[in-house]
Amino acid sequence: MNLKTGFFDRRGKLQIVYNEDSAVEQLAEELLLNIPGAPNRPIVLVCIGTDRSTGDSLGPLVGSLLEEKNLQTFSVYGTLDEPIHAVNLAEKLKEIQTFHGNPYIIGIDACLGRIKSVGVIQVGHGPVKPGAGVNKELPAVGDIHITGIVNVSGFMEFFVLQNTRLNLVMKMAKTIANGIHQASLAYPKRNWTELDWIEEEKTN
Repeated sequence: MNLKTGFFDRRGKLQIVYNEDSAVEQLAEELLLNIPGAPNRPIVLVCIGTDRSTGDSLGPLVGSLLEEKNLQTFSVYGTLDEPIHAVNLAEKLKEIQTFHGNPYIIGIDACLGRIKSVGVIQVGHGPVKPGAGVNKELPAVGDIHITGIVNVSGFMEFFVLQNTRLNLVMKMAKTIANGIHQASLAYPKRNWTELDWIEEEKTN
């Protein structure tokens, strides 16, 4: 049964209201439709943001919630303890590429939007562009992305992010984390030992 009641915007992004009854299931389903079917690339979640700004804390909140769930099939970067933000983003992306080798990256970040879209979670193809809402030039992140519209854009974006309600951001983070967790449970676990043995046989 298809549980989707979300809708697509003109750019092809699935949009889910965070408190819809089926929001978690919709998000999990969309992720499983987009990430590689065979576990031949590591799945890496890069949660971007900082807890120094309430609105911008969505990413690290998601990362910390996922860290508590101890995911077995996805790797998580960017938490409240170790945030990924404007200062260290490029360095962290290099570390992830070096450690995982051709990972499939899901970028997660907060964003601003129209007033009627506040509270909407978006899933889209291609990378998220951190800092675009506040006119910062930062590396693009992800093969796909998840963004949460936490407040209204158009005027004094730094001030708007600083004065975003934590209650909304936390509820959106929980929905995103639960959706990712559900997707991870349905995603096949890579048998690293078996694959290493296969590679060893090929070289002998």
